[in-house]
Amino acid sequence: MAAFWQQRGRRQENGGLGSVIDGLGSVFDVLLANARLVLGVSGAAVLAIATLAVKRLIDRATSPRDEGDPKAEQKSLEDSWQDLALIKTTPKPPKKQRREDLSEPLLSPARPLVPDPRGSSAPLGAPQVKSSPLRCLTLQEKLLSHSSQLAVPEIQASLVPQLARSICTQLQNFLRSKFPELPFGRLFLSGALLDGLEVLAADHVRLMLPVVLDAGLWSLISGEDTVVRNPQYWMIKRIDLGYFPRGCSPWDRFIVGRYLSSSVLNETLHKLLVASINWPAIGGLLGCAIHPVVASRELKLEVKHDQVDLSITLFPVVEMEDKVLLAVPPEGPVENLWLESFYRAEVSRLKELDAGDSGARQLCLRILNGVCKSQPRLHKLGGSPVTHTILHLSDTALDWAEESLADRFQQVLEELVASLEKGVLPSYFNPKINLFSGLLEEEIDEMGFVLYRAISEPEVLL
Repeated sequence: MAAFWQQRGRRQENGGLGSVIDGLGSVFDVLLANARLVLGVSGAAVLAIATLAVKRLIDRATSPRDEGDPKAEQKSLEDSWQDLALIKTTPKPPKKQRREDLSEPLLSPARPLVPDPRGSSAPLGAPQVKSSPLRCLTLQEKLLSHSSQLAVPEIQASLVPQLARSICTQLQNFLRSKFPELPFGRLFLSGALLDGLEVLAADHVRLMLPVVLDAGLWSLISGEDTVVRNPQYWMIKRIDLGYFPRGCSPWDRFIVGRYLSSSVLNETLHKLLVASINWPAIGGLLGCAIHPVVASRELKLEVKHDQVDLSITLFPVVEMEDKVLLAVPPEGPVENLWLESFYRAEVSRLKELDAGDSGARQLCLRILNGVCKSQPRLHKLGGSPVTHTILHLSDTALDWAEESLADRFQQVLEELVASLEKGVLPSYFNPKINLFSGLLEEEIDEMGFVLYRAISEPEVLL
């Protein structure tokens, strides 16, 4: 009885709160009764769960505590947190879609799963996805992939020959009008771009100017028989002066000591290019800017177009006795020497060999030329040295199929390193010629060091 009156006294002390709670209860009952009509089934479920949790909180707040139980207060708090968690985890009804939400992806990116440190095991029957390991490319695959990146941009491959031929025509017309007495042959283009061996960019081209000589008035003397003792150079001697005195040949004006001087011919053409030709007018006609390089020993033109920057080098060339001689004298006091060029024979031989066995020699050459072009320390190794190394190797290594590209590439590197160690690379067409004779010892050592490191890991060159 005493406990009853004690409980009743507490309810009387909180009489105002009880009346409020009774009013809220009636409101909740009305809301729950009409929720299905107003909010729908899902909305009514959400409201019912939330109402149940709030009523539990109110009941605990108004219910008497057992003062004798020290854990009653802690238990009441735990129940309250569980009810609040029930409200928080209740799913929300979908919101109305806005117009701007239509452009957003329907699925959000998956979040990375955090592994359980306690080592939870996958349920039975669940499919296990195995992560595939990263695939390591072989040298063969890397070479083939790299070769596809060496192609000259299409716009350059089509524009450069067209632009160079237009300049060639203008120069040809000027030479005929300026020197009608000199039997210059027809100018023609030469270089790796026209032979399909150019890589990365079409930024240079050769312009060949034939010098037509009367074979009855001129003869060739090997450089081995001269003071230079270099078989790579030749001298062109004027003969039979007793029967055909000076003046019988239109090229006698370029004679120095009875020899046709490459230096004098180059100086005459250099003055012509720099001072006599109206390059601004020709450039305006062709839609580009043309500037002769004044300070260069070579006969060089710099061409700037909206889509390409091009360097054109002019070479006077003499073809006699199956020799192709360029007016490229070595540095020094000797001015009557002509350099023998093997470029035409190199390309012809490579194409002939590849056609015979469907080989990949030209592909290997393009890759190595790309390597030498992209690495400044190997610039002087590209072109003829690499080509002659491939030709030498073709005499011993017979399998040049594309499937053996990696093996042949590795062998070419080894052959180049061996040649650099000796400082000697014999020409394929004349073993007496050392293609490394024009290199400094420091340049040979540097190139040898780069390639020696690449033998164990050729991928570093790509």
